[in-house]
Amino acid sequence: MDKTFEALASLPRRKILALLSNVELTTSELAERLGISAPAISRHLSVLENAALVTSERRGQFVYYTLKPDSLVNQLSGFMFELCPTAGPLKRESKAIAAKRKTN
Repeated sequence: MDKTFEALASLPRRKILALLSNVELTTSELAERLGISAPAISRHLSVLENAALVTSERRGQFVYYTLKPDSLVNQLSGFMFELCPTAGPLKRESKAIAAKRKTN
């Protein structure tokens, strides 16, 4: 429980969760969208993975991150992101990325 609260205490990590709400992304894609360095994103992703909020999968030279779907915290966060002025736009961006990838 402590790991989960520690993970959610950080605004950048909450932004990462919002961006991953509908689509899987790499470290570099997250860094580009959030304006944070790739090493910093990697550290945040490590905390989120350690708290069992995200999972990773290596494909070739890239590691793709996605929300852990069976996490109650992620389900509740998804609801709260709709109301959050910071995470709401990121969640909409996540939906747009997912839709664009489906059409390509």
